[in-house]
Amino acid sequence: MAATVTKKRFTADEYHRMAQVGILSGHDRVELIDGEIVVMTPIGARHNACVNHAARALTRAAGDDAIVQCQGSVRLDPYSEPEPDLVLLRPRRDFYVSHLPSADEILLIIEIADSSIDYDRDVKARIYAMSSIPEYWLADLNANVLWRYSSPDLGVYQRVEECRRGQSIAPQQLPTCIVPVDVFLIE
Repeated sequence: MAATVTKKRFTADEYHRMAQVGILSGHDRVELIDGEIVVMTPIGARHNACVNHAARALTRAAGDDAIVQCQGSVRLDPYSEPEPDLVLLRPRRDFYVSHLPSADEILLIIEIADSSIDYDRDVKARIYAMSSIPEYWLADLNANVLWRYSSPDLGVYQRVEECRRGQSIAPQQLPTCIVPVDVFLIE
């Protein structure tokens, strides 16, 4: 007879309590994905530079029409609290001091990926689509391409577009926020 394995799914509240009591420290690079605590890959120099460059371009282009959040948590549901590289949020006067941004407050999520490309494409895209995040951009540093995922339905993005250097792109929810694709793929 085969043994049955049962996994314990952690809620976001339990995840935060683990940090409060010291089970998880502020130095742990982890995020909560579908109830599992996932260790995040280390951030390299190129990845950092792309996040910083893109954040600057997005902040300038969005102005007061969105809040640009860098490598911060968002709460998508009771079991998922990822830390995307960049998020465009609906503006709020309190800048989300009272709660983590939720799925309905997110205009766009962006991940910059080199070693994590498979995970960001296969796992995170599914989580974001299941949460009805309207748009997800994935910068693949290995292939030097930016993938735009949109039209989430039943946990899958129905549209996937390839964007290359030399092109510009704007979030569908914020069409005046136009940025060059190059800012996500600097070398």
